[in-house]
Amino acid sequence: MPEKNMSQKSASSRQNIRKWILIISFLLIPITIFYISPIVIMMGAPEGVATGSLLLYLLLFIFSLVVARLWCGWLCPMGAWQEICSPVVKHTVKEGWRNYIKYGVTVLWLAVIAYSFYGAGGIRSVDPLYGTVNGISISSLPVLMIVGIIFGIIFIVAYFMGRRGFCHVFCPIAALMITGRKIRNLIGWPALQISADASRCIDCNRCSKNCPMGLDVNGKVRKGEMENAECILCGSCVDTCPNNVISYAWKQK
Repeated sequence: MPEKNMSQKSASSRQNIRKWILIISFLLIPITIFYISPIVIMMGAPEGVATGSLLLYLLLFIFSLVVARLWCGWLCPMGAWQEICSPVVKHTVKEGWRNYIKYGVTVLWLAVIAYSFYGAGGIRSVDPLYGTVNGISISSLPVLMIVGIIFGIIFIVAYFMGRRGFCHVFCPIAALMITGRKIRNLIGWPALQISADASRCIDCNRCSKNCPMGLDVNGKVRKGEMENAECILCGSCVDTCPNNVISYAWKQK
């Protein structure tokens, strides 16, 4: 029994750390938003400039080949904002066509970027600080208002679509990282993932209730299919399971 209590305390501590990291990530938005924004990439492309956000997206795609969408669950300020707003978003995103919209958005976004770079004669320079003022993203009231509107839209999408609705429906970072994960799954090299021992499951459903993406984790455990494109590897299901049924694992597919 003491061992189980220690395990539960450790699990709770991990989620507290994750939430604090997300809060800090959100509070740093005035500095970091231009390094994350897909819009800034589109602003730099017609000038032939590879912006900081373009470099970050490339890194996230590479990391997704090994750690899937860990960024979404632990570091993304847009995801943090949706989790902060989660007390007023009770329902989950329905499976089906909604989850595929982000792929169409991403293809269109990539096409515009490629066309813009082509028109500029390719990548002519690399500027990680592009669009910022001495490295600060939000340096004026108009920019603050635009960012406020963007986060308002993110909230509205989540409110009407469901938990982390923007991640499910529109986010191009999510689509890029899912693509990276699918490449990993196709080839099968070792990577971080969630695994489960269904024989120990008592169907308490805590894993599903606590999933910030609103996934049917309990159903996945019972089917023995833990791999899911919308999983952000936050570990909430791992840390809320009273029987330690679910765990992080580093293994081949």
